[in-house]
Amino acid sequence: MTILVTGARGTIARAVIAALTASGQPLRIASREPSAVPNAVVYDPSDPGPALQDISQVFLYADPASAPAFVAAAEAAGVKQVVLLSSMASHADHPGDPHAETERIIGSGAYATTVLQPGTFMSNARFWAYQVRATGQIRLPYLDAEEAPIHEQDIADAALRVLLDGPGNGHDGRAYALTGPESMTRRRQIQLITEVTGDPIHAIDLTPDQARTELAATMRNPAQLEPCCLTGPPASASPTRSSPPSNSSRGTRPAPSPPGSRTTALSSLDTRGLN
Repeated sequence: MTILVTGARGTIARAVIAALTASGQPLRIASREPSAVPNAVVYDPSDPGPALQDISQVFLYADPASAPAFVAAAEAAGVKQVVLLSSMASHADHPGDPHAETERIIGSGAYATTVLQPGTFMSNARFWAYQVRATGQIRLPYLDAEEAPIHEQDIADAALRVLLDGPGNGHDGRAYALTGPESMTRRRQIQLITEVTGDPIHAIDLTPDQARTELAATMRNPAQLEPCCLTGPPASASPTRSSPPSNSSRGTRPAPSPPGSRTTALSSLDTRGLN
């Protein structure tokens, strides 16, 4: 059973590829830019059929525009299982949310589907570096909202467990909300970064209107801007769907939700580029 990993340039996909390779699983690596990834084949979201040939399982990142083409091609190829990387943002009842729409489309296929719904990534803090270098500030809305940032490796571990278990082993049709080990405010996250880097950072709590203006220039998907400004970050401290699978058979740690072993304090060591 050959496993296809899409989005091979991404942090989570790279971790999934490394773990599957180490476990000896037959693997096909795919990317929209295969020249940037060793041993990768081309993945065209508008025509994924060639990449899906002779594939039984898929680790997938998709969007609403490409999801219908994937479903048709996966069904034609006889794919048995799809593990979709989505987001906890899909829990919110916001019309047009791209994650919720992608889940709906991918979940309609004639194969077993498991959805991974991580909350805030720990590494998102790296994007604050530009503000810190330029102004000494981090400007965000809802600084006192609680969230539980998760390390990307813990997300990859959950994906690996589902893929290795395979279809028909308790994951079919389930959505796993994934969180990190500690619930904290964004203000606390900024405090941790300050403690690790030694640089004072001034936290500025934006109003929703200010956030719309400032975040619109950098947020890749406009459909996600309004939910962020109206409600703040996903309620990642309080997952509302199925608990994710145990990873204990690998002799390491459980998959997250609640915790993996990586804390925000340790992850903030990766933000040393802020100074």
